Amino acid sequence: MPREVITLQVGQCGNQIGASFWKQLCLEHGIAPDGLLKELPPNIQSIDDRKDVFFYEADDGRYIPRALLIDLEPRVVNKISHSGTYRSLFNPENLFVASDGGGAGNNWA
Repeated sequence: MPREVITLQVGQCGNQIGASFWKQLCLEHGIAPDGLLKELPPNIQSIDDRKDVFFYEADDGRYIPRALLIDLEPRVVNKISHSGTYRSLFNPENLFVASDGGGAGNNWA
């Protein structure tokens, strides 16, 4: 039975913690910042580490995180997806920011 974990990164804190989480997972699973597998050392034949739990493999061979990045203010999500080291890792279809980009500041119930 396949097991899959989907992360929801919501808000500034959730997205900042999520970015660190995916950076660590990439290091642990041998995935480069562009989503491609790093080459194994010559003394290791293969690794069966269940990358498919946290990542899905795209048609081009890249590993894409099973993650949704959500925020009302686009600054943090844009930093992760446009200028960060791991900007090529995330699927742009999984990034959701408010259309007005105003954020949640001064919104009181």
